[in-house]
Amino acid sequence: MSAYATFLFDLDGTLIDHFAAIHRAHTHTMTQLGLPPPTLEQVRRAVGAGVEVAIERLVGPARLAAAIPIYHEFWQRTMLENVALMPGARALLAALHARGAKLGVFTNKLGSSSRAVCDHLGITPLLEAVVGAKDTPWLKPQPEFAAHILKLLGATPATTLLFGDSPYDVQAAHNGGFPCWAVTTGTHTADELRHAGADRVFPDLLAAARELGC
Repeated sequence: MSAYATFLFDLDGTLIDHFAAIHRAHTHTMTQLGLPPPTLEQVRRAVGAGVEVAIERLVGPARLAAAIPIYHEFWQRTMLENVALMPGARALLAALHARGAKLGVFTNKLGSSSRAVCDHLGITPLLEAVVGAKDTPWLKPQPEFAAHILKLLGATPATTLLFGDSPYDVQAAHNGGFPCWAVTTGTHTADELRHAGADRVFPDLLAAARELGC
């Protein structure tokens, strides 16, 4: 298999494609505030550091307080629309789970939303933990957040691997003492991920799975 016994997965852009729903929620929020709707690329570039950071990047700090409740109300009603697993995600999770690996979702997406999405997509039984924003005082790339999920899983950095799609994931992994294999299905290009220090870069989870023999 590999030297790894624990596999952590970022959610948006890595394990799932949720960008249509996220774009729709930001569009609703901004138009409600009288702002022009964002492009999908603007939204993709805004996400990664948590939803409130993304909202602020799009509406500006002066409108943040007004935007947050608009976004969350709409998001709660619509977040399960247009969400799908990335190609190869279910097969990779199932193969690793069958081999006895510990699997967890490690994300800056709201923890409550993350668990709802994992339930909706039917992957919760393959996961030992789903940890996201508001579950702890921390977010990626803070080392305390990485330490928290490793403790939940009874895992050690030496045998842990994170799959992610952004520099936040790379930094979070390295701050936690483990490597990050990055995929380009999310918010950043291969060059950007290499520049951020990703240990390996793959076009998608299918290619990463082949490397693991899955």
